[in-house]
Amino acid sequence: MFKLFTENWTLKLISLIFALLLWMFIMGERRLEVGYLVPLELQNIPEELMVANEVARLVDVRVSGPRTLLMKVSPNDISIVVDLTDLKPGLTTFKRLEERLNLPSGLRVTRLSPSFIDLKLERRKQKEIPVKITLAGEPLPGYQIGRIMAVPDKVVVEGGETELKGVSEVTTESVDLDGVNEGFSVIVPLVHRGTYTYLKDDKTVEVQVEVQSVEPLPLIDDDNFEQPETVQEVEGDSAP
Repeated sequence: MFKLFTENWTLKLISLIFALLLWMFIMGERRLEVGYLVPLELQNIPEELMVANEVARLVDVRVSGPRTLLMKVSPNDISIVVDLTDLKPGLTTFKRLEERLNLPSGLRVTRLSPSFIDLKLERRKQKEIPVKITLAGEPLPGYQIGRIMAVPDKVVVEGGETELKGVSEVTTESVDLDGVNEGFSVIVPLVHRGTYTYLKDDKTVEVQVEVQSVEPLPLIDDDNFEQPETVQEVEGDSAP
């Protein structure tokens, strides 16, 4: 039995190696399909323009090809690049995104979602917006709030011109007045929940609050209160 395995062992070893190489070749050439989440990159956006709509940041891509090629593909090396050079304001549709995919030769895209994107570009504008101070709470009894002011009282908002037209004020976070009995100033953050607009420079303002004491009204003693006499005027001559 042992002689059966050792007889012509060189030839048998060569046959085994050949069989392994053939198996590896067949497995390597077998076509597979692999899925990737590929980042969508927008490049060369004109400086005076901005994207003003929702655009997918990741694209679901299914790629098929020989196993040996797919094994060499790293997800970090795959991207879809959309060049926006010289694009004008308005809506532009970019179709056939698979043609913008940087894949090695020999691989084929079988599915891509989304397969196109709609891109809306708007002019980037600026606008000076008044600051509205938000207050919360009440001062101590005997005191009232006097003058309140924000420094600065206007801030610059920048962004897409369509949304910017509807921005009329920027509010502050709440300034707490609960239990105060003297004036004070405080730095508070600004609140602006824009989708395609944002605060350009100032992110906070100083709020200055004046607190005044209220003079109490004099108490009236009902026991010593005298009703003033009423004089009735009679028209005409009073003689009989």
